[in-house]
Amino acid sequence: MVDPETTRRRARLVLRRLKRRYPEIGTALDYRSPWELLVSTIISAQTTDENVNSVTPVLFERWSSPAALAGARAEDVEQVVFSTGFYRQKTKSIITMSADLMDRFGGVVPDDLDDLVTLRGVGRKTASVVLAEAWGKPAIAVDTHVKRLANRLGLTDHTDPTKVEFDLRELYDRRQWSGISMRFIQFGRDVCNARKPLCHQCPLNELCPYPDKTPAPK
Repeated sequence: MVDPETTRRRARLVLRRLKRRYPEIGTALDYRSPWELLVSTIISAQTTDENVNSVTPVLFERWSSPAALAGARAEDVEQVVFSTGFYRQKTKSIITMSADLMDRFGGVVPDDLDDLVTLRGVGRKTASVVLAEAWGKPAIAVDTHVKRLANRLGLTDHTDPTKVEFDLRELYDRRQWSGISMRFIQFGRDVCNARKPLCHQCPLNELCPYPDKTPAPK
């Protein structure tokens, strides 16, 4: 059984080094309002931020508000988001989310997690991205990168994203929550990738208990 204080100490060191590597960091999604970020984050599932940023200028030019998107024809929206994959589900999600936003919040994106997840198509991860990035509120968004790093670094033994989120909340001061996800995500892309992590050049190597570290190339 790992001592909880040992895990907390490791968690603090991990974040300290990630802050040194990424002093300033935020989402790579382009947006001008909380609603645009909400839409973009939904579209970003299973695709790259670059792909999302290539379609959202057209999307937001044609439907520039929640009211406009809520009344859009699905076929028209599908044509715009097609290249991001899973376009039918994404179209349905952003249209119904915008309709819910109009019906229940007057078109204003709420700055509360419990309110955000009542919108169709919005889960905890998406809601947390919006809270942290658009509103600057304490929130930890758990995607595949965050879950992978948290497990490899011994910060959680859970795979369920919500349980991982709550484990990270316990380890870190609330004031630090909003900066955790994007640093974990970028580090997961740059170094600790899923298939072949660059363990031999990882600045967290000696902190990491991951048993299947990739050896240095000969």
